Amino acid sequence: MRYVMKGGIPLAGEVTISGAKNAALGILAAAILTDESVVIENLPDVSDVSVLLSAFREIGVVIERPDRHSVRINAANIHTAVADSPYIKKLRAGYYLLGALLGKYHHAEVSMPGGCNIGNRPIDQHIKGFRMLGAHSHNENGKVVLDAKELKGSHIYLDMASVGATINLMLAAVMARGNTIIENAAKEPHIVDVANMLNSMGARIKGAGMDVIRISGVERLHGTEYTIIPDQIEAGTFMMAAAVTKGDVLVRNIIPQHMDAISAKLMEMGCEVTEHIDSIRVMGRPQLYSCNVKTLPYPGFPTDMQPQMGVALCMAEGVGTITESIFENRFKYVDELSKMGADTEVKGSVAIFKGHSRLKGAELVAPDLRAGAALVLAGLAAEGVSVVDGVDYVLRGYEDFAEKLQSLGARIQLLDDGDDLQKAKLKIG
Repeated sequence: MRYVMKGGIPLAGEVTISGAKNAALGILAAAILTDESVVIENLPDVSDVSVLLSAFREIGVVIERPDRHSVRINAANIHTAVADSPYIKKLRAGYYLLGALLGKYHHAEVSMPGGCNIGNRPIDQHIKGFRMLGAHSHNENGKVVLDAKELKGSHIYLDMASVGATINLMLAAVMARGNTIIENAAKEPHIVDVANMLNSMGARIKGAGMDVIRISGVERLHGTEYTIIPDQIEAGTFMMAAAVTKGDVLVRNIIPQHMDAISAKLMEMGCEVTEHIDSIRVMGRPQLYSCNVKTLPYPGFPTDMQPQMGVALCMAEGVGTITESIFENRFKYVDELSKMGADTEVKGSVAIFKGHSRLKGAELVAPDLRAGAALVLAGLAAEGVSVVDGVDYVLRGYEDFAEKLQSLGARIQLLDDGDDLQKAKLKIG
């Protein structure tokens, strides 16, 4: 699949943000810890969620979809703790089944995770934590195998503030005997959302969103109804879209404090950013100004927003840099921007953007989820027509991306592989 778009049109209007993909994946895994029914609302309709639900069905979880953005889950009749279907192999967040199945059945066998190729993403911190809780682990035929006679609370220190490890260890520890302490825990908004979901099921978790999380184990969890928070990265992407197209966009259904790092950089670059109770308005300016960015764990600037920021820095006055401190292979999109005329250079973990580039339409390939979204923004800011191939990545994390951009005035279409590209170019141009 591909996007074809004509750039140079300032985006204007209002856009409503969907539920947070990264929270949804952890919350869905939490739902299988109980034998009672769980209803989850504000579920984003993205392919990562669909793939995880398909993997659930493979092991016996009953899935009902009352509507597009809600799901009813009943995991009373899971028939195996082995999750090695093709669905799991496509999805990095499939590793949450390790914590959920281990926590519920004291045994789990899960295929090694897939997902975007943005660098080395080991699960050593997950395994270390599971062992501290009393599990034995080994690898077998491409699967991680965990087994424990019982799980006991423990004091776990994470060598790095890993989001995935923090969520996985919460899933495993909520029904462990005794107390668990997770130090150097990740603090992202979706960590808090997963903890709140678990607490609504009867878990006893304190400190989510801080460096130290304390968990008192309980014997069982019960059903619940829970609503997922808005997606911080989708919101940030539309905020950046307003900036790079010199537009005026009101981003609705968000938690503004989650956006502080992004809002601060946009203001530093010269945009006008106005916060309301559950929305943010971003007004682009004829001239953006360069800045320096370093990705950091929350509440720092998110790594999932650095490709979008890279597009903005291409167009800004002066020289800006992005230092990537989370993933070492996240600058693949820079070569694609060069095809559009951007003056860029990568030196190790630092990308240098010599601004004031006039981006020209080009044929591009999305190297991963967030970079794919960033290349769409570049196409919308560029002169002429651009094509972005490989957008299956983008569909993993953005619901109705083209339709939402169209509602803001963008001239963009999502094409299936069999659609006539030349005809679409003529129509959109």
